[in-house]
Amino acid sequence: MTQNRFLPHIALAVGIIALSMSAMFVRWADAPGPMTGFYRLLISTLLLTPFFFKQQKQLPPIGRKFLYIPLVAGLFTAFDFAFWNSSLKYTTAANATLLGNTAPLWVALGAFLIFREKLKGIFWAGLALALAGAALVMGSDFLLHPTLGLGDLMASTAAIFYASYQLITQRGRVHIDPFRFTWLVGVSATIMMLVINLTLGNSFTGYSTQTWIIFFATAIVSQMIGYLAITYALGHLPASIVAPTLIGQPILTAVLAIPLLNEIPTPIQWIGGGIALAGIYIVNQSHRQNQQETPNA
Repeated sequence: MTQNRFLPHIALAVGIIALSMSAMFVRWADAPGPMTGFYRLLISTLLLTPFFFKQQKQLPPIGRKFLYIPLVAGLFTAFDFAFWNSSLKYTTAANATLLGNTAPLWVALGAFLIFREKLKGIFWAGLALALAGAALVMGSDFLLHPTLGLGDLMASTAAIFYASYQLITQRGRVHIDPFRFTWLVGVSATIMMLVINLTLGNSFTGYSTQTWIIFFATAIVSQMIGYLAITYALGHLPASIVAPTLIGQPILTAVLAIPLLNEIPTPIQWIGGGIALAGIYIVNQSHRQNQQETPNA
């Protein structure tokens, strides 16, 4: 059992590192947020296409009754990208990152209400602790001025779509391998992002060389590496465990911002990181206890 869980946990760690770069790529790109999201999806999907068709020949065909799952997951992904990337123009990075990472609350509620997953009191305590720590990490701005403006509403909406993606991916991965699932999600999300950008009237050309490099970087790092790793982890670990662990993303973003953005975290943010990590540890310990008490047949 330990060996079977080792690779999913490694994949989860890699996914967190890759996704932690997302906010910085959006900041570095001199382009509208939804456009950065569109090229992130388009480029990564095109690069993965040859491998998809290769696996189509090697693996059993995907059941038609399951195809809707990655397609719906792609719609959730597109709206997640559109709302969260756009929120960075209307609110602080701290607010956007914090509210965008409230997805664990929606995942836990969805897993409890829809999928009937049993969650102990210690799980909720750990989740609350992790979210509180994440709030401190992202700075005192949100704590001192918790007013919900347009950007805050966008980031909160993105969190709901991100949670929906995680929940449906947990179910879809039971029937579809991670690579083909990720590719199908990418196709669906790319098409929806195209529609969104056309609706918003965003330009698809005229960007600087640096911005195009960032488009490719976010496609390879955040999308190809990040989402493949998270999708693999979701196929072996419950979404109610993966999601709270992903709270480590804003913590790592704060650490990486020191050399990359020259942003030095405050002592309160360092303390918050420790609190969030403690919460994540409690959540994972709670899950292990549940596994021991109710082992799979």
